[in-house]
Amino acid sequence: MGQIFNTILIQPLLNLLIFFYNVIPFHDLGLAIIILTIIIRLILSPFSRLGIKSQKKLQDLQPKLDEIKKKHAGDMQKQSAAMMNLYRENKINPFSSCLLLLIQLPVLIAFFKVLNTGIASSGLNPIAFGFLNLARVNIFLAGITAYFQYLQMKSLPTKKPEPVFVEKDGAKDENMATRMNKQMTIMMPFMTLLIGVTLPSGLMIYWLISTIFSILEQKLFIK
Repeated sequence: MGQIFNTILIQPLLNLLIFFYNVIPFHDLGLAIIILTIIIRLILSPFSRLGIKSQKKLQDLQPKLDEIKKKHAGDMQKQSAAMMNLYRENKINPFSSCLLLLIQLPVLIAFFKVLNTGIASSGLNPIAFGFLNLARVNIFLAGITAYFQYLQMKSLPTKKPEPVFVEKDGAKDENMATRMNKQMTIMMPFMTLLIGVTLPSGLMIYWLISTIFSILEQKLFIK
């Protein structure tokens, strides 16, 4: 399995990185990573658009979902069945918005392998832009990436639904989607920062450029 992963992803990524490194003036590894990241995101663009489209459809269905939650507030089984029927009638897969993340994860792991072992074995200079060592952790770069992750979460094609409250053990329970949106907007950047301070800067450049690409893609697609 490891050999297949190496053949399909790690080695091709390393070969492309070396190619761009050699053709770019001054042989800057940072610029090579940026170019390679943009190419990867262009290839994955159909999947990301599918996810955005699915999020938009779910947004349009939110009022009906809220009605189902109120109608079956005391019966989670009926509530889940009614929601799945609604998704089926409107031909929506609620998990398709996670498709890009699932596809990007192996690419992220392969990029980590490339930067962790490929740079040294290929003799590439890890210093980018004249000052940034891409083989080492950079807290400032991790913070910038986390900030853009926050901007991406804020730019998702969702709207704030009308607050829906249901009685639960004598207290009012706020709409679950509203709470989850609020939590994810904070949790994702926080997790990005925590992970980013443990990863080499080269991988964070990939993550940063990929996140910026997602923000622009979401704005263009929605517009």
